[in-house]
Amino acid sequence: MSKKPRVVLDDQANTIFAFPPNRDTLGSTAYLIVENQMVENQTVGNQTNLLIDCPAWEEVNQAFLQEQGGIQWLLITHRGGLAKAREIQQAFNCRIAIQEQEAYLLPGLEVTSFHQTFRFTPHSEAIWTPGHTPGSSCLYHSTNGGILFTGRHLLPNQSGNPVPLKTAKTFHWPRQLRSVQALRDRFTPETLNLICPGANTGFLRGERAIADAYQRLSQLDLTACLEQKVLL
Repeated sequence: MSKKPRVVLDDQANTIFAFPPNRDTLGSTAYLIVENQMVENQTVGNQTNLLIDCPAWEEVNQAFLQEQGGIQWLLITHRGGLAKAREIQQAFNCRIAIQEQEAYLLPGLEVTSFHQTFRFTPHSEAIWTPGHTPGSSCLYHSTNGGILFTGRHLLPNQSGNPVPLKTAKTFHWPRQLRSVQALRDRFTPETLNLICPGANTGFLRGERAIADAYQRLSQLDLTACLEQKVLL
């Protein structure tokens, strides 16, 4: 039997779930943010459900998404995360956001494309981080000290540290490293607390996210990364 999504974080403002790795997207991990509208620590209005990449389109995940109230937005962080985007939009009548260079991969669907950034809610914003693919992006969620959903732009290595990984399908390696530096310039220890990677979650060894995210990202040697060999 397929496993249900597990809770990454749960508080009054929002709940974050991680789905089991999806074989249709080479083991990628999709996330769901259930964000409540808050005023002075009180829940007001309707929640916004934001799905980050596509989970396996299985009955258990479909039922789970229905139980959470459906989806308002689906963010595709890179072309490898498309999977069943068409079926998800048809099932939930949600809007799909994707960086403009990869919007052509979703013909016939209602798509919101963006260039540098796109804001879904006061707390959630997509950021273009090209390199892994031309339209690779991350999702920044500003609660809980700052959470960055990195797709395949940054993944945990065997030590659980966030790193870019050069593969045979990497679009532009130096540009990806520049995107990493841009994230380090954008955030601080106070604004980036956790990283939720879009793959390699087994290297987290039971942890739900990469903690001390800014500190660990700032320790990354980008000069050494430039010489990284291609991973199969």
